[in-house]
Amino acid sequence: MKIPGVKGMNDLLPAEVGRWQEMEQVARELFGRYGYREVRVPVVEHAALYARGVGENTDIVQKEMYAFEDKGEELLCLRPEATAGLVRAFIEHGLHVEGPQKWFALGPMFRRERPQKGRYRQFHQLDIEAFGIAEPAIDVEQIAMAADFFAALGVAVQLKLNSVGDGSCRPAYLQELQGWLRERKGQLCVDCNDRMERNPLRVLDCKVEGCQPVLAQAPRLLDRLCAGCAAHHAAVTGGLGALGIPFTVDTRLVRGLDYYVRTAYEFTSDAIGSQSSVAGGGRYDKLVETLGGPPTPGIGFAIGQERLAMVMAAVGRPVPSRQPELFLISADEAGARECLSRAVALRRAGVACDLDARGGKLARQFKQAERVGARYALVLGEKEVGSGQAKLKDMKTREETPVALADLPDRFRPT
Repeated sequence: MKIPGVKGMNDLLPAEVGRWQEMEQVARELFGRYGYREVRVPVVEHAALYARGVGENTDIVQKEMYAFEDKGEELLCLRPEATAGLVRAFIEHGLHVEGPQKWFALGPMFRRERPQKGRYRQFHQLDIEAFGIAEPAIDVEQIAMAADFFAALGVAVQLKLNSVGDGSCRPAYLQELQGWLRERKGQLCVDCNDRMERNPLRVLDCKVEGCQPVLAQAPRLLDRLCAGCAAHHAAVTGGLGALGIPFTVDTRLVRGLDYYVRTAYEFTSDAIGSQSSVAGGGRYDKLVETLGGPPTPGIGFAIGQERLAMVMAAVGRPVPSRQPELFLISADEAGARECLSRAVALRRAGVACDLDARGGKLARQFKQAERVGARYALVLGEKEVGSGQAKLKDMKTREETPVALADLPDRFRPT
């Protein structure tokens, strides 16, 4: 009996993985230029980390976490998002004493929700965090870095921006919003009615079409910011304007996690329909302190790799692949031995080459050369081994050119 994969946890096959390698290569190079260093943290953490950091009343903690008791009876979970685990590492290793930290990480996250297009139970993110910088310049820097990242991949995106206030102005607004929503319970969906009691800010993010006319009239937090939050928001919008980065202020844009304050933003693409968000982030100035560290401002964003791969495919971005320059084909037993030794030597010289270790009929080996996309093929048999000469076949034009076997490394070595 065949055992299928787990629902919502998808395989990434060779035909697709080149696109992921490209986005990760661009990320490492670009983020490094901005001064961000890669870190790697476990995918398993204590469940309490997310209950305290993400928020007890969030959908993630209440409904979506993969939590389990290990053999020591500790309640653990697969990470549903990256920031809390990175904050835990920042605190645990006492890195606040080293001054501001700029990190990025990548890897899988896990949430048990209904799988749908662009949303899976195991999904992957590129995550970017900066600790120890309260000034709005870092908000602008991260948004600029994200914009540069999408541009490098040939992906057109739109930036939505908002401020969700902080502890000085948000509590009064939440009380006002909750009262306003309760008066309109009958006009809103079941999820909105549930969220207005647990996390009223998240009601504004509802995607149900029937709720939209009602929520469009909701009181706006942006109009009720305290002086500090208003000044911070003005500095961010001014900084983006100075860099020529276009954006739209979306007063209903909120983040799904409790720790966000002040700047909140999202990058969207219209290339894949309703699941349009490809990145989102914002500021979390109290999270380090909430999780037991010293008062430390923070800000970060995450890029959804599955969604981004879908966008890259939709806009026609080709899948990069390192196809072999040369495919060695054996004509007989002596040729098979020579193909193997030549292939090893060429690879050590930096040449991408391949062969069919099964040997067999020349036609089948040529077919394999076509299948792997080799640019050239070279048949080796007893005659070629003895003379040191062979014919190099261009797999596109079918033209054959004499070549000395000793010259192969210089001919194909990458420049």
